[in-house]
Amino acid sequence: MRPVQHLEQAIGLRSYNALEREKGWGVVHILLVEDDDRVAAALRPALHRHGMTTTRLATGRPAPDHLAGVDVVLLDLGLPDVDGVDVCRAIRERSDVPVIVVSARGEVDDRILGLHSGADDYLVKPYDIGELVARVHAVYRRRRLATPTGPEDVVEVGDVRVDLHKHEVTVAGRPVNLTRKEFQVLALLATAGGAVCTRSRIVAEVWGRSWAGANRTLDVHVATLRTKLGNPEYVQTVRGVGYRLGNPAGAE
Repeated sequence: MRPVQHLEQAIGLRSYNALEREKGWGVVHILLVEDDDRVAAALRPALHRHGMTTTRLATGRPAPDHLAGVDVVLLDLGLPDVDGVDVCRAIRERSDVPVIVVSARGEVDDRILGLHSGADDYLVKPYDIGELVARVHAVYRRRRLATPTGPEDVVEVGDVRVDLHKHEVTVAGRPVNLTRKEFQVLALLATAGGAVCTRSRIVAEVWGRSWAGANRTLDVHVATLRTKLGNPEYVQTVRGVGYRLGNPAGAE
């Protein structure tokens, strides 16, 4: 695992927890199923610094009985009492809580097996904790948006109206057709409540990974979004940081 001191510079997510409270989502509670005391001792404070709470289990068998109040499960596969794949299956039989496998098993067959067993995501050790935090937020946000909770599923900024549950966007009542990735970028900006979303966060949450041309791909999607929204000032650039959604200058 990479040193804990790299956490705060890894990805900018400080505004997310304030947004959760504003939307009534509450603080994200993690069930960490990890037998290695050193890993748990490093990971739990890191998650706490990002506004999350944690419960830790050192064995796998009790996990399905500890899902009450849990928002995301972080599951190691190499557990002392039972294979983590079987734990994942048992969790999925009882709950649709998001599960992220965090394991040293990095072969393609292992990742496929984990995902087929019901995991929502799979991260191979050693990993960057900033990436893990981004993935936790991504699976949690997807699960919350998949469950409509009321008027807060609609975000309005100026003439732009984003229906997060129906995946619909209108500008001054006019429907705007977006691709899946374009909508995901816009939805992320919309749910940030006017805060800046860093480039690394957007790439991690929308594409799930980073690569050499990731920033260029993001720029292309943002440029297309600006064109489709009819005013480039809705998606505002914060130089050297990322993007935010805001009213154009002079708008009500």
